[in-house]
Amino acid sequence: MLHNPRLSIQSFLLFLILLVLLPACGPDSGSVPKKIKVATDATLVPMSFMNDQNQIDGFDRALMEAIAKQAGLELEMVNVEWAGLLGGLTTGKYDAAISSITILEERQKKMGFSSPYLKSGLAIVVRKETKGVATMEDLRNKNMLVGAQRGTTAYFYLKDHPAIRNLGYESYGHAVQDLIKGELDAVLGESTGTLYYKRKEKPVFDKIKMVGEILTNEYYGIAVRKDNPALLEALNKALKTLLTNGTVKRLHQQWDLGQAAVIPAPGEAPPTG
Repeated sequence: MLHNPRLSIQSFLLFLILLVLLPACGPDSGSVPKKIKVATDATLVPMSFMNDQNQIDGFDRALMEAIAKQAGLELEMVNVEWAGLLGGLTTGKYDAAISSITILEERQKKMGFSSPYLKSGLAIVVRKETKGVATMEDLRNKNMLVGAQRGTTAYFYLKDHPAIRNLGYESYGHAVQDLIKGELDAVLGESTGTLYYKRKEKPVFDKIKMVGEILTNEYYGIAVRKDNPALLEALNKALKTLLTNGTVKRLHQQWDLGQAAVIPAPGEAPPTG
């Protein structure tokens, strides 16, 4: 077989060119896109909800807009049911998700999380006339039927207390309605949950009450796909600025979150391990 040195050199140069060009042809998962699609479950006033103009509104929306502006990003927000929110994120339908999402170790195995922007917790809600109930032990001892939204930390918390009778719901609101009708004895959910009724449905709020202490420390974070650490870094940098300059505090006051959800102290984060 004849050997052509010139052809070999040309082939080698072509190979080098391809090496340079190929990375540019594929998706760059380490870059920050100019426009990000962020999902939220817009069913909980005042955190995330659809307003009278059928637009996504609430604290989470306002915070995400402030973060995007600080980071120089264009923002598109989409309303997604909770059941498909985190799954849609991990399969690449969205760049991020913000919806009072608790930072959990199990979730961190599948997605990245920003630094916490709020701290909340689980609380027991009962009918106004209910007495003698303040703890999980009370629910168990009185053989009460407790509702919670499926897929939430409240639902998982109940599963860790199998001695308590429980029932899963597609939404927190449906559980509260059944509570008022007498089909449930209590509802377990985020301490921010009753803020909806305080703000939007006063007649319902007058029929329920939150009892006992907040049961858990839950830190809310923005969830981001694992394959884009650069976006997570950009969001964290912007969030740190907003926590420092008082923007998050202003939004907390604007949406009247009170003690139902507080701003974490600098450096405060969920325990690991």
